[in-house]
Amino acid sequence: MSSVNKNSVLLFLPATDFNEEEYSIVRKLLLKYSKNIFITSDDHFVCSGSKGMKIKSDTSFYNINIKNFAALVLIGGKGSKAYWNNEDLHTITRNFNDANKVIGAISSAPVILAKAGILKDKTATCYYEDKNELINLGIDYQDRAVVIDKNIVTSNGSQSAAQFTEAVLHLIN
Repeated sequence: MSSVNKNSVLLFLPATDFNEEEYSIVRKLLLKYSKNIFITSDDHFVCSGSKGMKIKSDTSFYNINIKNFAALVLIGGKGSKAYWNNEDLHTITRNFNDANKVIGAISSAPVILAKAGILKDKTATCYYEDKNELINLGIDYQDRAVVIDKNIVTSNGSQSAAQFTEAVLHLIN
């Protein structure tokens, strides 16, 4: 993996109602460790957080070349539930997984990974209100802050965002 790729992280934000605290903590730690962050969403213009934060998307997730990134991180929040069944996002996550790239999902976003099929035969965690989504899909749900299973890191929410990001960084490096 080239140094450009190893230092580039694709950060998915729901177009609306992303969790601002998760985003801010993840972004701050990635930047602290000199990672280049590229924001993606299905909305190519501006993503809106749950408390009014506005973040410009760098690219639509329809235009992603996974070779340019070391990792994909999906930020959660209420808005991520709108993507649970998004086949385009499922395809992107499967492509990252097939290339053995690091994938992280926090809060409600691990359900996207589960529905994409990449948590099959893996352990994972998520926001406690969404745990039945994982269990019903046959995922080995763990009631823990952060779960690492091979190349995939999942987290139960903003309270563990720093620990989650540190795990993602460890796998990238």
